[in-house]
Amino acid sequence: MPSDPDTAAHEPAPCCVDRRMGDTELSYYLPARSNGVNDMYLHIGFDAPAHLVQRPRVRLVWAILRMQHPLLSCSVAMHSYEDVRFVYTPPLTPQDALDDADNNLEYKPVTKDELIGDYLNGERTLSNQRLSYLIIADGSASLPTPPLTPQELNNVPDTDPNHNRDLLICAAHFLGDGMALHQFANEFFRLLASDKSLQELQALLTEEWNRSCRLNPGKVFTLPNCLEDNLAPELSKLRRAIGKVDFQLSQAKCIGGQAFPRKSQQPRRTIVPTVSYDADRTKSVLKRCKEKGVSISAAFFAICNIAWARVGNGPPDLPAMMYSALNLRPYFKLRPPHDSYWFLAVGYFNVILPNFIPRSIEPSSTFWHRARSAKFQSAQVAKTPMFVSRCRLMAEERGRRARMWAKADDERERGTYTPPAPAPTPAKPAKPAVPSSALIGLSLLGNLDGIYKHATFPAVKLHTLTTGSRQRSGGMLLFGYTFAGKLWVSLGYDENGFDKEVVEKFWQNVLGAMDEFL
Repeated sequence: MPSDPDTAAHEPAPCCVDRRMGDTELSYYLPARSNGVNDMYLHIGFDAPAHLVQRPRVRLVWAILRMQHPLLSCSVAMHSYEDVRFVYTPPLTPQDALDDADNNLEYKPVTKDELIGDYLNGERTLSNQRLSYLIIADGSASLPTPPLTPQELNNVPDTDPNHNRDLLICAAHFLGDGMALHQFANEFFRLLASDKSLQELQALLTEEWNRSCRLNPGKVFTLPNCLEDNLAPELSKLRRAIGKVDFQLSQAKCIGGQAFPRKSQQPRRTIVPTVSYDADRTKSVLKRCKEKGVSISAAFFAICNIAWARVGNGPPDLPAMMYSALNLRPYFKLRPPHDSYWFLAVGYFNVILPNFIPRSIEPSSTFWHRARSAKFQSAQVAKTPMFVSRCRLMAEERGRRARMWAKADDERERGTYTPPAPAPTPAKPAKPAVPSSALIGLSLLGNLDGIYKHATFPAVKLHTLTTGSRQRSGGMLLFGYTFAGKLWVSLGYDENGFDKEVVEKFWQNVLGAMDEFL
């Protein structure tokens, strides 16, 4: 979607600001309307004393951060498939900010698995009027806490030992990406576990309201830019034309003939089997990858490739294509109108590897060769001078498809859908279509301990992390990251959308390859 003056943030009312969504945001928003497809979650298990997680303290921290990152408090107004807007109404008083945070905060007496399962498979938590939500769970406690009263501002001494709790941060994917989620969680714990009293947090809330939300003469409210407006504009018509040709050629190279066998008779049910490796094993894995000249992320592509080839379920002559996301923040050269990091900044790339295992070569040699191939392909994507152009054109393509599919979905729901007319038969026989199926998506988050500054909140110990999103039917994504000194691998997938035996065999092959090669 091209940028024009109408897409920029403006003030339709004295206490309101809105901004039209860009193409990438739309590509996440439109599919999410009915059942929350792509709604993100971040679960963190942590040990903390009870006074740090009492509702008066949590809602103060939540309120402060929501004012710093206004997209979290926005609503959405859809005027057409092309014009969907974030609408932000700043709180009129610090108490309004506190009330808004409290309305989007919940305490639940459930276990970690129940917490995640309910979010992924139950009724949608988010909506057009609620783009973010915070849940704190304690499966062994009597929750929720009683309603707040003004007298609860006083600190309550707590001598109880640390106890396990679970935090679930929920946010619509069109607000931001995984990097925003993790940065936010780090800030949340840094402020929550600080030595500030409730009175000091209240003062910080008022200070933040004065800075971000108070209506003053000349005050201009802004929202973070959409992804496309953060990229440097392409002003040359010749370069735009070259970019379109390059994009078409790069897309033609996306060849993949491997896919999990699907079934779709039952409702979607997402599960997330997760395995973690202890600190010593993790150090050994990372050391081995370094010795072989690859990152653990590149090794994960090779793990999935070998695991699938060993399933033996696809044509051996067609390659396996896997996709992943790339952080675009280093490519944003324009000064943002808002200093929040809550915005989308993801590009996409593919890694293509053969779907056979040579019998004449040691499996370990094949594995490391393919890990190096994955590393090379990933580096080529990021280093090409056409990368920004490809990202911009891919965003336009994703937006176009999302609008087309959303319109068709709405027409089907109304019973007015008419299939498009078949394409005319070409005069000359067309070349056979090249298969471009993706086997699986990989979310490779890297070393999250570089984001979570554990030493800055010693009163809290973070020990478990799981992340993902509500999936469409037949969705599948493999996650790999290090957190709290451990390597974590998880597979989020719709267990009712695939052949059960094939997926279970693949997952066992993934874990087996981890043990065999790493």
